[in-house]
Amino acid sequence: MAQFIYLLLNNQKIRHIINTVTSKVVLILGRFTADRKAILDVLRDALRQKDYVPILFDFDQPHNRNVTETVTTLARMARSIIADITDAKSIPQELAFIVPDLPSVPVKPLLLSSQREYGMFEHFTRYPWVLPVYHYTDQASLLQSLKEHVIDPAEQKAQELAKQ
Repeated sequence: MAQFIYLLLNNQKIRHIINTVTSKVVLILGRFTADRKAILDVLRDALRQKDYVPILFDFDQPHNRNVTETVTTLARMARSIIADITDAKSIPQELAFIVPDLPSVPVKPLLLSSQREYGMFEHFTRYPWVLPVYHYTDQASLLQSLKEHVIDPAEQKAQELAKQ
């Protein structure tokens, strides 16, 4: 932390630090019920194996920021966001603050195939950095198709957005 603060104060190399952090971080959003958390944990582990730095907001929130502020701060550091919108509760609020303000961060929504998108989700589909929803049947199918249907599309969109 001291090194990071030093770099902020002596900002000659801050661009390099920001580029390094934002090239590897993937923010994972979703519900933290027992069954939903298991899916998010599997996503986190799989992303680590693919050399990303996944962040799952499953820790105590900072005392000086509320949940929305914390999540949006993490989103601003991310290369991409994976949002499991299955049984969405807080995700609509989080996406409402993230999507309109971060056109350089692709969002890849996931949804358990037995579920439907929440009512107002279609609002986000008009943003070109929000990718099509990937429907998965279970944890095993999600893991099997993760690279092809989640990681690769998000990475391709991140590269496309970086060129603009």
